[in-house]
Amino acid sequence: MTQKTKKSTNFTTRNDNSNKRKRKMKTLVFASNNAHKLEEIRAILGDKYEVKSLKDIGCEVDIPETGTTFRENALQKARYVKKHFGFDCFADDSGLQVEALGGEPGVYSARFAMKNGRQVTADSKDDVNMDVLLEKLAGKENRKACFRTSVALIYEGEEHFFDGIVNGRIIDEKRGNGGFGYDPLFVPEGYDKTFAELGNEVKNGISHRARAVAQLAAFLKAESGK
Repeated sequence: MTQKTKKSTNFTTRNDNSNKRKRKMKTLVFASNNAHKLEEIRAILGDKYEVKSLKDIGCEVDIPETGTTFRENALQKARYVKKHFGFDCFADDSGLQVEALGGEPGVYSARFAMKNGRQVTADSKDDVNMDVLLEKLAGKENRKACFRTSVALIYEGEEHFFDGIVNGRIIDEKRGNGGFGYDPLFVPEGYDKTFAELGNEVKNGISHRARAVAQLAAFLKAESGK
């Protein structure tokens, strides 16, 4: 009887440890407080993962983004969270690259207007950024552009990257009320509507962030099955 009880106890312990590992793998911090990004990420990952924001873990610092590439900025944010809060986490940096502008706005996409001497508020930032972009493209026939996302994941002591890109073009005027950022100006290849007109369901299936996060999700699924 003693031997059987011992085996049963060990079995329960192993199951408990296994369950703890599974729960840990399904909870990740996304190093952002951007409500639009969080909504998009959570919709893409579905209910298989609990995605916590910076606010959820008590991080109120505006984490610097001083890199010159999307990968550098994403990794900088993920490393900050890991160092100061101890969570496995992922971070992204995304931006618009316009061929006729030599890849601008690029890593400065969110700060494009300020980089060009414009004053903005939290509410006006997106509109002013788009205004500056249209001014710079005035008279240019080449409207090719792409949205690019790099996701950096720190998971069990290792760093991983997942990249997504969607090609398209910039139109002459803003269209649509959905999305955020430059969505009202960007028409993805194969469509005649902007991201802002397509709606979240369609956008979340084809966007640069969707493609990068799909790779992230596939990696996490593979890891959880080990």
